[in-house]
Amino acid sequence: MIELRFHGRGGQGAVVASKTLAQAAFLAGRYVQSYPDYGVERRGAPVVAFARIAEPGDDLFVRQDIREPHHLLILDATLLDSANPLVGLRPGGWVVVNTPETPESLGIESTYRVATVDASAIALRHGLGSAAQPVVNTAILGAFVRATGIVTLDDLLDAIEHEVPAKKEENRVAAIEAHDHVELGVPV
Repeated sequence: MIELRFHGRGGQGAVVASKTLAQAAFLAGRYVQSYPDYGVERRGAPVVAFARIAEPGDDLFVRQDIREPHHLLILDATLLDSANPLVGLRPGGWVVVNTPETPESLGIESTYRVATVDASAIALRHGLGSAAQPVVNTAILGAFVRATGIVTLDDLLDAIEHEVPAKKEENRVAAIEAHDHVELGVPV
């Protein structure tokens, strides 16, 4: 089973990102689980979402938050300083961060693999969200798919058709652009 945690701010699309990735894995024939964790104040406040992906026949009856994820998707790089999202990440796991910076410049310990993509700029180029709050979910997923290979880009694009409520074509193009422009750090 692969466990993932998504860290973002309300309005960036972390919850839809977890559902969309789960749908992509489901379309690839896997068992999935996806759910959010947020309080009453959502817009701009820290949000965490979770996804589990299992092969058919694997036990997927776990009903608790993911404390030791295999991989992290960070939709807002400022959370690296304030929310400590790396807690519990398994060694060798991917940390995919929405930032224009390089993987090496983030100072994330070398036991993790780091990928960066300017998902905010990509989202804004395609009219996803506003300058104050770009919706980066599909862009960060495009980068994650390229970094990890957990699902194919085609499965992700099909999942966008199923899960993303608006601007489907813009979201598909954002995912492709992020997939093609993610910067992968040096492997551990």
